[in-house]
Amino acid sequence: MSIFVDSDTRVVVQGITGGEGNFHTEQMIDYGTNVVAGAVPGKGGQEVSGVPVYDTVDGAVEAEDADASVVFVPPAFAGDAVFEALDTGLDLVVAITEGIPTQDMAKVDKRLSEVDTRLIGPNCPGIITPGEAKLGILPGNIFESGNVGLVSRSGTLTYQVVSNLTEKGIGQTTAIGIGGDPIIGTSFVDALAAFEADVDTHAVVMCGEIGGEDEERAARYIAANMDTPVAGFIAGRTAPPGKRMGHAGAIVSGSGTGTAESKITALNDAGVPVGDTPGEVADHVAEFL
Repeated sequence: MSIFVDSDTRVVVQGITGGEGNFHTEQMIDYGTNVVAGAVPGKGGQEVSGVPVYDTVDGAVEAEDADASVVFVPPAFAGDAVFEALDTGLDLVVAITEGIPTQDMAKVDKRLSEVDTRLIGPNCPGIITPGEAKLGILPGNIFESGNVGLVSRSGTLTYQVVSNLTEKGIGQTTAIGIGGDPIIGTSFVDALAAFEADVDTHAVVMCGEIGGEDEERAARYIAANMDTPVAGFIAGRTAPPGKRMGHAGAIVSGSGTGTAESKITALNDAGVPVGDTPGEVADHVAEFL
């Protein structure tokens, strides 16, 4: 099985006529993703890589029965694009865009509480169910179908851990990059709950980083709710307090929470082994299976 996406997912690409949208639409189609439409205001009637383009997401959903969207829209307009997608009642929206203003995401976050749509991102690589579908920019060639779920705040770290898993012959059910911004849609806990409910996911990898308390919350959830074994990795062990490192959410306040040490301790206390390197994470997973 998988979580959130599979071969039946029907995808509309918002921003399909732009450079990034066009390129990654072709990559998604080549992977086997069922991309059924694009949506760009004022571009309706065109085709991109054989995909019909509509002026609105609503028009694309009505004409092509889409149930998910991927957002490749510039930061200044991406918040509105996500709002448009949420208003159509799609099951899933994946926002790839980096640099969406925080005040825009605060409004999106409020809207999310009023709808049933799941948002992944923003500032994320997307989601992939190996051999079935990928929504976003993940390099499909490093993934193999299997029984390990993965959720990560970092795109690059996702690729490294997956590469290590695949080299050991350990395939994946679904891998999700949830994004590293201060305000995101799907959290670690959301993804962990979905993996716990998936009968084909026999182990989970959770890759976190410094900043915020999401990993500590995830550790509490794992301890209280999960039978599926989890292995972890935390990036940013050498980052100085008060300095943002990479993602907008990766900043340690100096309050004693949000540090690599606090996250690793919380995960260890929940029974989660934390690798010192991505390769060690794969070793821990191998011990579970």
